[in-house]
Amino acid sequence: MSNANTPLSLRPIHDVADEAGIPRHDVLLWGRDRAKIDLHALGHGPNQGRLVLVSAINPTPAGEGKTTTSIALAMGLRQRGVRAIAALREPSLGPVFGVKGGGTGGGLASLEPAADINLHFTGDIHAISSAHNLLSALVDNAVHFQSPVAIDGRTVRWRRTMDMNDRFLRNVIVGLGGKAHGVPRETSFDITAASEVMAILCLAESPNDLEARLARIIVATRPDGTAIRASDVFAAPSMVALLRDALMPNLVQTREGGPAIVHGGPFANIAHGCNSVLATRMALSYGDMVITEAGFGFDLGAEKFLNIKMRSSGLWPRALVLVVTLRALKMHGGVKVADAAAPNAEALRGGFEHLEKHLETARFFGLPVVVSVNRFPNDNDDELELLRSFGRAQGVEVAVCEGFGRGGEGSLELADKVRSVVDATDTAPPQPKFVYELTDSVENKIRAIARTVYGADDVVFTASAAKDIASAIALGGGLLPICMAKTHLSLSDDATRVGRPRRFVITVREVRMSAGAGYLIALTGEILTMPGLPREPAARRVVVHSDGSITGLMQGE
Repeated sequence: MSNANTPLSLRPIHDVADEAGIPRHDVLLWGRDRAKIDLHALGHGPNQGRLVLVSAINPTPAGEGKTTTSIALAMGLRQRGVRAIAALREPSLGPVFGVKGGGTGGGLASLEPAADINLHFTGDIHAISSAHNLLSALVDNAVHFQSPVAIDGRTVRWRRTMDMNDRFLRNVIVGLGGKAHGVPRETSFDITAASEVMAILCLAESPNDLEARLARIIVATRPDGTAIRASDVFAAPSMVALLRDALMPNLVQTREGGPAIVHGGPFANIAHGCNSVLATRMALSYGDMVITEAGFGFDLGAEKFLNIKMRSSGLWPRALVLVVTLRALKMHGGVKVADAAAPNAEALRGGFEHLEKHLETARFFGLPVVVSVNRFPNDNDDELELLRSFGRAQGVEVAVCEGFGRGGEGSLELADKVRSVVDATDTAPPQPKFVYELTDSVENKIRAIARTVYGADDVVFTASAAKDIASAIALGGGLLPICMAKTHLSLSDDATRVGRPRRFVITVREVRMSAGAGYLIALTGEILTMPGLPREPAARRVVVHSDGSITGLMQGE
């Protein structure tokens, strides 16, 4: 049996496309083992596949293996003869070189070529950074020349971006050096995954929709409070030119050679945290079952996946796979992460209350659930049986997944249970249900999320946030959905409050309008749109070997 260090012989990417049924003339090679899929292929596939969403409980800082589970599930379904396609987001260089390492799964449940996907891949994220910063340059150029539109630099709200964690760029001054070099002002950098351009690319339905959304971006305001948009500096067409190739989804393969479509990657604790609508639609056109994921816990990625991405696209999942680990449950039961590997039935039972809240939220959305235990080698069998017993009491299936160590073979129990649950929905698929209506007030939309999904008592808005909301409404944003920016480590806005917090209030300190993406961002707690590197960055363990191979990008390498 192979292991994670066994050299791979990847399938030719055309063979992967043939298996999926994607016409070869729509497969644009990007090297030997990856390709772009021409948008012409969209909607021409033989299927209208069934969508399965993979989410999780609130994770430990290292994550609980949603991507690994998603890939393992796709591989397990393929072993059972199902035309399964994984439709996942692209990794960001920030986490790759920061805390979490690579974002291509792990062990024997990975996307390939993993190193290339984790690094420059097909250049999508670079193109997004370039398009974002082109708009930044055009805006500041307009400030400098007061043409083609007069802009007061003090009202510019468009930041710059780069795909790297760098806390030193959170607050900067630009335009120094005298009149010839610009107009000095304070600004900030966001990580590219938090860029509105990333969100726009992931929600756009076509090149025309992409350009229209880019044109709507608000970059500054006039003295009378009206919006200055990207269209006013004639930015959208040139931004589309930079994003032309990036709009096409990417085709790669799982470690076992099955098709995977990887595209887009907004952060779930800042943006809406899902892969692109176009990639999801492409996968649904060619796969019988499509496995996709939403970032971090259900309270972040899945909530936005359903309330933003599904509302925008008109799609809806057939089932939810909720990933848990015994260590995360025990952390939510009151033990430190460092101690969570040791058997502790009492802490495990304490963590069930946290899991129960996520199951309640899934029931609100009307989604059938399979709880997937991402098993670690030292997990205790008695504790796994405790979790199965809890699942039976809750009326949900619990499956143990060992995809990391055993690949598709280790996910067959999960694949069988997911297939059974999804097949049972064929006669009566789950229908869309949202936490709020777009016609609700901005404040009540935010309250609905906090109360229904987090379990909060209420929401408090700072004076600054209240002013932001009034401004957003004046700019036409009152009917937009809400994108909550919140810590991923807790159901509350306090990262230290694990478990199932009770009697708490969410504080919204700022609200930003993303007119192009089509939502309002409500920032809570200490959430940052430009992360920093940890004390010991993952970048320190990366090694390029004499044969050109790279190790250290993934945890545990």
